[in-house]
Amino acid sequence: MTKHYDFLIIGGGVAGMSFALKVAQSGRYSIALCCKTSLDEANTAKAQGGIASVTNLLVDDFEKHIHDTMVAGDWISDPAAVEQVVRNAPAAINDLLKWGVNFDRKEDGSFDLHREGGHSEFRILHHADDTGAEIQRGLMEAVRSHPDIDVLENHFAVEIITQHHLGVRVTRRTPDIECYGAYILNPQTQKIDTYLSKITLIATGGTGAVYATTTNPNIATGDGIAMVYRAKGAVKDMEFVQFHPTALYHPGETHPAYLITEAMRGYGGILRLPNGEEFMQKYDERLSLAPRDIVARAIDNEMKVNGIDHVCLDVTHKDPEETKHHFPNIYAKCMSIGIDITKDYIPVAPCAHYMCGGIKVNLDAQSSINRLYAVGECSCTGLHGGNRLASNSLIEAVVYADAAAKHALSVVDIYNFNERIPAWNDEGTMTNEEQVLISQDIKEVGQIMSTYVGIVRSDLRLRRAWERLDLLYEETEDLFKRVKATRDICELRNMINVGYLITRHALERKESRGLHYTIDYPKDPSLNTQEVW
Repeated sequence: MTKHYDFLIIGGGVAGMSFALKVAQSGRYSIALCCKTSLDEANTAKAQGGIASVTNLLVDDFEKHIHDTMVAGDWISDPAAVEQVVRNAPAAINDLLKWGVNFDRKEDGSFDLHREGGHSEFRILHHADDTGAEIQRGLMEAVRSHPDIDVLENHFAVEIITQHHLGVRVTRRTPDIECYGAYILNPQTQKIDTYLSKITLIATGGTGAVYATTTNPNIATGDGIAMVYRAKGAVKDMEFVQFHPTALYHPGETHPAYLITEAMRGYGGILRLPNGEEFMQKYDERLSLAPRDIVARAIDNEMKVNGIDHVCLDVTHKDPEETKHHFPNIYAKCMSIGIDITKDYIPVAPCAHYMCGGIKVNLDAQSSINRLYAVGECSCTGLHGGNRLASNSLIEAVVYADAAAKHALSVVDIYNFNERIPAWNDEGTMTNEEQVLISQDIKEVGQIMSTYVGIVRSDLRLRRAWERLDLLYEETEDLFKRVKATRDICELRNMINVGYLITRHALERKESRGLHYTIDYPKDPSLNTQEVW
């Protein structure tokens, strides 16, 4: 079956929905919003801490937010991308408010702002400790009620369509690669349909599920990045994987691990060893409010030196009622496993959290493939550089969705549907034995990545990961050619592609920079580009 839409959006988080609402404002175009699970299961909904924007002009300004972002990014962020996001953040916040999103306010009506690691001022807007879920709720209601947006839940994008599918040989040197839509798996028929589009947007989120432990949901398998890479599109900075320093340590909960928001450290939480000893003073003058890469490596080192599997976050010195008011969901979660955070330390450990790299895009969110845009965590705008500043991701998604929509609306009418695209060849069958192999290989990818491509790396570990991923790649591609395409085998392919990209980019960077730390090229303290103030 072939379907036609002016705009095809693959991914249903804040990035995809913001773009959909923006292009739908004209009332002239057909829009399909495709997500591989239900609309409420995006990474956006897992974001606890908040969204960063300069709002309190009495103490804060754009230059401070720009500086904080550059420092956290180890000074390799793209200054133009940083300027674009920071200066357009207030307008993006107004868009969210217009779409029905609520942020906590003080009695005088002003925003109740938090401060998080790496920020020099209180500039984090939030909704208790479930800001992402509130943003997702508001946008879902706006999207579902819009007559021009068709929401396709549980539809899995298998590949984006380019000249390659017309028999043209496409390489990474091919000029003017074009995207004509995507092949998408229909959950009712289990057939792969052809979706032709004039403009396609990738907003598929992150890659955390390629690691054994992550704060991301299982769906974060890097699908968009892998599809674009296979289509010979440009991918950048994949070595910069952010490990959140403080996921709740609760063996058995790994996908997702429960996030203990950075706002809790901004609130006054102190990192300690289980015996109560503080340790961050050994690593950074900002203590528990240092940027995430520094805190994650500090915790990783303390766990290794002391032979322990977690450290602790302490808020027992704070007012109990205030703690419960600010962090009701964290309080309830911890109570459910017997931890009263007003009296007990919270056991925490780092785990995979955010991909700073991804599909390379310009200031209009255009990828290297014509007619194809990318927004959100799957994209690499240059904002994050070597390390994302806390709460900059949600605001980046809204700002770049606006930029993408403006550019796409200015060019969409010059494009036509490419009616020559062939239907997907769905020959093949799959046995139960093959399903077992896929499940086992998914686990193996997570073990390889967490063991060899984690917080601290070396060339030896990275080469070992490369060799094992290469073997899995050959086996999986052979299997993919023989069986019907299912979501499971497609996700496995994508996870292997993403693991390979992270490993390859890590091997190519012959320095320790930002989130990429290797014992073969340790950073010279005298050349530290992470300013301390």
